[in-house]
Amino acid sequence: MRPTGRLHLGHYTGALENWIEQQELLQPDGTRAYETCFLIADYHSLTTSLDTSSIYGHTIDMLIDWLAAGVDPVKSPVFRQSQVKEHAELFLVFSNLITTARLERNPTLKEQVRDLNMDALCYGHLGYPVLQAADILLYKGNVVPVGEDQLPHVEITREIARKFNSHFPHPVLGEVFPEPSPKITKFSRLLGLDGKAKMSKSLGNTILLSDTPEEIAGKMRNAVTDTLKVRRNDPGRPEVCTVYSYHQKFTKPEDLPEIEQGCRSGSLGCVDCKKMCSAAISAELAPMLERRRHYEARPEMVRQILHEGEEKARLIAGVTIAEVREAMHLGEAGA
Repeated sequence: MRPTGRLHLGHYTGALENWIEQQELLQPDGTRAYETCFLIADYHSLTTSLDTSSIYGHTIDMLIDWLAAGVDPVKSPVFRQSQVKEHAELFLVFSNLITTARLERNPTLKEQVRDLNMDALCYGHLGYPVLQAADILLYKGNVVPVGEDQLPHVEITREIARKFNSHFPHPVLGEVFPEPSPKITKFSRLLGLDGKAKMSKSLGNTILLSDTPEEIAGKMRNAVTDTLKVRRNDPGRPEVCTVYSYHQKFTKPEDLPEIEQGCRSGSLGCVDCKKMCSAAISAELAPMLERRRHYEARPEMVRQILHEGEEKARLIAGVTIAEVREAMHLGEAGA
């Protein structure tokens, strides 16, 4: 994730929840199904803003949200992209394995240019998926937990891995890189409170993972519902209601039929429906809020977790880059 500060529900349902699930997943013999690494993509932040004055503070805020959500730094190294120099080296190599025409066809890029009203595209933004490929393949990632909007980037990563393996076979390993597969979540996109777009802090339509129950209730009061349900007893359409989409994620499954029926019949008013939804969200976030307070009170511990994760990442990255140089005959004496 790019370090933009405190995270919201969209980050949780679209990525973070999936990360935790993969971190804790066990095989039948009781061993971990995945070795997981979590990257703070601070270099990627430069593609949309050159103001780096707040980037460290945003990094710490985001890392605390990760830890509060259940990221275990013992199982999963957490680290900043900028502190592992091999990211930049592998990005340079990969930049020569893909054409600008291929990157310009990236549908995610076209959406970003449109959404951000960008007049001109910098080289770094065009090459964003190439740096992302380096982020993934530097740790030989087999599975990448992503939202649907990032699927084209994973495909670019697969293409780059194939091309490197084809052009630069390793004398011992054969293929240096795996072709990673994406893993998406059911709730990969969560509408913002305005019901118009996915949650975004810039749009002011978010519920933060650090929000208190009172703050959540206050925000939920302004959430968009079915525009045709004007009065309490009017029949509603839960399938078009933003609040009901939150119910589907955070309310207990056995309670959903009653909420849906109450909405359709008009017996459940929007005010009461929002209160129920707020309570369900607050209940889900309560353990995270407690853990967040724990880490907020121990900033030195958080910094130590980050530095230890970066040491682990450098060890992994160093091995991969050594293999890349061997495959490309860039070692000592050209060997």
